[in-house]
Amino acid sequence: GHPPGPCLAPWSAWQRGCGVGDGTGPPQEGGDDGWGRILHCTVGFGLAGAGTALPLRDGHHDLVQVDIYEKLPVPFGLVRFGVAPDHPEVKNVTKTFGQTARSERCRYYGNVTVGRDVTVAELRQAYHAVVLSYGAEDNRILGIPGENLPGVYSARAFVGWYNGLPENRDLKPDLSCETALILGHGNVALDIARILLSPLDLLRKTDITECSLAALACSKVKRVWLAGRRGPLQVAFTIKELREMINLPGTQPVLNPADFTGLENAVKDVPRPRKRLTELLIKTALQKPGEMAAQAAAPRQWGLKFQRSPQEVLPSADGTRARGVRMALTRLEGSGESAKAIPTGDVEELECGLVLSSIGYRSLPLDPAVPFDSQRGIIPNSMGRVEGAPGLYCSGWVKRGPTGVIITTMNDSFDTAQSVLEDLRGGVLDVSVSREGFGAVGSILSSRGVRPVSFSDWEKIDAAEVARGKAAGKPREKIVDPQEMLQLIGH
Repeated sequence: GHPPGPCLAPWSAWQRGCGVGDGTGPPQEGGDDGWGRILHCTVGFGLAGAGTALPLRDGHHDLVQVDIYEKLPVPFGLVRFGVAPDHPEVKNVTKTFGQTARSERCRYYGNVTVGRDVTVAELRQAYHAVVLSYGAEDNRILGIPGENLPGVYSARAFVGWYNGLPENRDLKPDLSCETALILGHGNVALDIARILLSPLDLLRKTDITECSLAALACSKVKRVWLAGRRGPLQVAFTIKELREMINLPGTQPVLNPADFTGLENAVKDVPRPRKRLTELLIKTALQKPGEMAAQAAAPRQWGLKFQRSPQEVLPSADGTRARGVRMALTRLEGSGESAKAIPTGDVEELECGLVLSSIGYRSLPLDPAVPFDSQRGIIPNSMGRVEGAPGLYCSGWVKRGPTGVIITTMNDSFDTAQSVLEDLRGGVLDVSVSREGFGAVGSILSSRGVRPVSFSDWEKIDAAEVARGKAAGKPREKIVDPQEMLQLIGH
C-alpha cells in the first residue's frame, strides 16, 4: 500500500523515475555479484528521515535493511511536535511512516541520541550508508536588546509547548496581557496567532496538551499583531492558513487599507498562488461597512503590520518583563520575492506584554566528526552527499535549511535517497565488506547504559495516549515526559 493523499503524491512518480522494482537497481540477493546485505541507517524519524527510508526500503526488495535512530522515545518529529493541533489531516502522513517502520526490512530505535549515546563514526563503521536527517533543533535569534526579557519566547518553544515537545513542557508562557506581538509573517506565525485566539471549544477537540489548554483557558490575550520587515507581496504564509484566520469565530481581522494601495495592479503578473493570496488580503482590508460592523463586535482581533523591523524589546518600568517593542519602519528596495527592507530612520513603539519571535528555525551540529556550516546552519553537501565523507548523507532541513512545506521536505528526501541508490549502483559505496549494523550499535548502547525503544514500544505509548484522549473527548492526550513514556513500556 503506497501513501495516499497529497503529502506523498510524489512517491509513485519518484518510483517510476528511479527504476524502483523494474530491475534497474542494484543486483538482488542471491546473484553472483558478491553483494551481501546492504545495511543503511537514518538518524531522525521525522519527515526527512521517513522520506529517505521509504524509497530505500521499497527500492530493492530484500537487499537493503534500514535502521532508524531517533533521539526521543516517540517518532515523527515535527509532524507530531510542529503541525498545529487543529490540523489533524496533515498528521495522516504518520500512518505511512508507521507502515515503513513496521516492515521487515526497517527497524526503529528510539531514545538514542546520536553524537552522545553513539557517535557518527561508530555508525559509519556499522553501516554501509548513514543519512543524517535530524532537522532543526534551534531557533534563529533576533539579536536585539531585551530579547531575553520574561514575556519573550521563540515560536519554536511556544509551538513545542502546546504540542507536547518534552523539552518545552515547562515553558509556562505568561498570557496575562491583552496584546501579543508575533514577529514574522509565515505559517508558523499564523498557527500561533490562531491558537492564541481560537475559541476553547475548538481547541478542546484537538490533541493540544492538557497543560497548554488549561493555560489558554486563563489567557487574557485578545489582540494579536503579526509584524514583518517587508510588505504584503512578500508574506511567507499560504492562503489556507490566511483563510483560517479570517474565518476564525469571534475574531476580527484588522488590516490597514493603505497598506494595499496600488497592489491590484502589481499582482497582475505574479504567480497565481501569490495573486490569490494578495487578492484575499486586499478583499479583507477593504471590507464593506456591514461586514465591518458585524466583526467589530467580535471579542478578539488580529492584524498584520508591514515594513516594520524590531529594534529593541522594551522593559517594564521595574525592568522585570517586556512591555512593548520598538520597531524601525522600513522601505522596500527592489520588488517581488527579492525585495529588501531598508530602515527609513523612523521608529514606532508597539505596546505588548507577550512577544513571540517567529523568524525561523536553525539546525545545530550533531557530532564533531560531521562537517557543519555554522553560517548557513546546514551540513555542506552536494545532492545530499556530505562533503568529504563518502557513505555519509543528509536530508531535510539540515541539508537545505529550514524552509518549505511537507511536500518540499518529502521531495528533498527522495532526492537524497536517489543519491544513495546511485552510489550503490555506481560502486561508490563498498558493499563487498559486510557490516554489523545494529549488532554492533546495540552492544555500544548497552555498554553505555542506553536502552532503545522499539516501534512496538512506541505503539504501546501511542495506544495509551489515544485511550487518555478518548476519555477527554479528543484524538489523543500526549505524554509530555519521556520518563513517563519509558515507565509505561517497562524501561
